[in-house]
Amino acid sequence: MDILQSIILGFIQGTTEWLPVSSTGHLRIAEHYFGLSVPALFDVMLHIGTLIVTLVYFRKDIVNVLRALAKLDFKSEDGVLIPLIVVGTVPTVLIGFLYGNELDTTLSTVLALGAGFLVSGVVLYISKFGKENKLGITYVDALIIGIMQGLAIIPSISRSGFTIAAALLLGIKREKAFKFSFLLSIPSILGALGLTLYQEHTQLAAVGLTEILVGVIVSIAVSFFALKLLWRTIASRKFYLFAFYCFALGAILVALNFVGV
Repeated sequence: MDILQSIILGFIQGTTEWLPVSSTGHLRIAEHYFGLSVPALFDVMLHIGTLIVTLVYFRKDIVNVLRALAKLDFKSEDGVLIPLIVVGTVPTVLIGFLYGNELDTTLSTVLALGAGFLVSGVVLYISKFGKENKLGITYVDALIIGIMQGLAIIPSISRSGFTIAAALLLGIKREKAFKFSFLLSIPSILGALGLTLYQEHTQLAAVGLTEILVGVIVSIAVSFFALKLLWRTIASRKFYLFAFYCFALGAILVALNFVGV
């Protein structure tokens, strides 16, 4: 992998990790059509950049949650998020542990990627019908959102897309849906990073420290803009419009598969 490839992959990761269009799906497309080599370790290391952006963007919320945890306060507005995040993380961990490698391998074909984007488009579009009639998030809500996050192991399924869409359809208000989706992502990103480093730490030399740093820096640089764009679409009730991008990309990939490209 060279520096140019790192820049391209970092840009793809930084943009599509936040927007509900699947960063992994786009990385697989780049790998397939542009001949880019994306080692699993490099893929996960790019998430360090998006994790840093999450920590910075939601720093006040994270600090408040940690303060509540230190006080063992699970009843305040911030403290109640702690058990909800735990509940939401459990199905993500189970799905990843049981089916992660298998789903990533078998569903990375052009046809499977196209079908996944089409499914994502459907989920994103129907999110427009959410009523936002709940004052808070229940444990059942957190479990469902966690399952949707777990399904994002499928390469062309967007984590942010599925979790936010599920929250909106469950009647959760936009602000809470947005915040909970990304707070919930923190344990899963840390877990995936730790597991991959443990399993494939020997690849560090093969990938190259410079390439990793360049990819992460580019990812961070574009992530802030993508995250702000995502919030603006949610705040203006236009989140569902990303569905049309997924429909178009999915249709193109399915067509390319059938013509043998």
